[in-house]
Amino acid sequence: MNAVRELVTLVRAGIVRPMRPDRLLGVVGGYLRWDLTLPFGYAVGAARHPDRIAIIDELGSLSYREVEERTTRLAHGLTGRGVRAGSTVGLLCRNHRGFIEAAMACAKLGANTVLLNTGLAAAQLRAVLSDQQVTTLIADEEFAGDFPGVTTVVAWTDGPPDQGTLQGLIDSSAATPLPRRPPRGRLIVLTSGTTGTPKGARRPEPASLSPAAALLSRIPLHSGEVSLISAPLFHTWGLAAFQIGVVLGATLVLHRRFDPKSTVDSLASNKCTSLFAVPVMLQRILDLHGAPRPLPALRVVASSGSALPAPVAQQFQREFGPVLYNLYGSTEVSWATIATPEDLHAAPSTAGRPPLGTRLAILDEVGAPVPQGGVGRIFVGNDMLFEGYTNGSGKEVREGLMSTGDLGHLDAEGRLFVVGRDDEMIVSGGENVYPRATEDAIAALPQVREVAVVGVPDAEFGQRLAAFVVLTEGAELTAESVRDHVRGRLARYCVPREVTFLDELPRNSTGKVLKRLLR
Repeated sequence: MNAVRELVTLVRAGIVRPMRPDRLLGVVGGYLRWDLTLPFGYAVGAARHPDRIAIIDELGSLSYREVEERTTRLAHGLTGRGVRAGSTVGLLCRNHRGFIEAAMACAKLGANTVLLNTGLAAAQLRAVLSDQQVTTLIADEEFAGDFPGVTTVVAWTDGPPDQGTLQGLIDSSAATPLPRRPPRGRLIVLTSGTTGTPKGARRPEPASLSPAAALLSRIPLHSGEVSLISAPLFHTWGLAAFQIGVVLGATLVLHRRFDPKSTVDSLASNKCTSLFAVPVMLQRILDLHGAPRPLPALRVVASSGSALPAPVAQQFQREFGPVLYNLYGSTEVSWATIATPEDLHAAPSTAGRPPLGTRLAILDEVGAPVPQGGVGRIFVGNDMLFEGYTNGSGKEVREGLMSTGDLGHLDAEGRLFVVGRDDEMIVSGGENVYPRATEDAIAALPQVREVAVVGVPDAEFGQRLAAFVVLTEGAELTAESVRDHVRGRLARYCVPREVTFLDELPRNSTGKVLKRLLR
């Protein structure tokens, strides 16, 4: 039954459709050469719609035919720099064509690719390069440095390209065919590192179109989308946007740096039909002064990467219409649930429901199902569970379902609500307390721009809640008024003992709040 539903979903999205015989031969040839890998996706694009724009960035645009040829040239150029099947290449790039072309070239060679966070400190970067045994680093000029034992190729430079840059390698290398069916290189994504040093997570290659069908069953993307990807490509969510974009034959619009006004302007000028972002980016767009700019082409705004505050979900839909979709997942489980505009209208704090082919369970500490409405550990099963960390460790798995590390509950409609990390729950005066409920209550105050709540030691109660609040521009609020607001909505043990006002919350480069810095 799932196979039929997947096919219907893929046909509705325009992925499966009739095509001319000559283009069908090109698709078959791409499969015989590359199997179901990233290069196959661009080979399909070059066969089905060779002149369609594949990438728009600050340097201009590239068609699918051009990306296919340029990445073959780049693969030859990287071979001359010592990259082979089984080599490990690190990508340290912002969102631009160089990231996509480098990832493609590495896949064509069968090299392992490590996606590096551009926000890593120098010491963290050296540690990750060593841990992951990276031998070649493809980095934007601003991040390039002297790393012993590592060959560096510059991905983005404001100067003229030379042999040490991606463009230089492309210009000086041949477009002769590469060997067929190289070994599959591993794709390694770093965890967010919100609780410590990032770990490498081995991501699987999709073995079929089932993962695409799962996402498309809840997010109505269509073949030929024009997608602005603001989420960092090195992050799981940005990577997912890239991968689904390839399947859809989409035009990917990329900006190296996120700016809310530039993003809205680009959505309008490029007639973008979809936007992939993290919640803090949506908040920054809402913070723009003046009436929202009309965006008649925009059908989907897909958010993920961190918790979507209910007030942001409500305000965004008031200003831009019913276009917001919220995906809950992680580097390890990929996706778990997706909230549609209808879900977010009915329950703004929900993480949504499982998409096609996804299993979800709320389990207690011994692995038994928790009754509907009860809080427990969230476990997920789908086709894209990660293969483990590169250090040999993994996540807890029960009967094919993997732990997300979060706590949550289901309502009577089957919608998931995430109450926080399982290591964030505190015991205060004998009561189990979840910071997320207090965060949601405080975030509902119109004077509050953003808030984070953490547990801190307390001599009397063992632990207590402390709230860190950022106010909207010009707003005034006192600690006692915050406590009174929470006191009127939640149990007494959910009221923060301390309220601290900050100019901004500490975040990593993907927008996640670094709560360890607040404790």
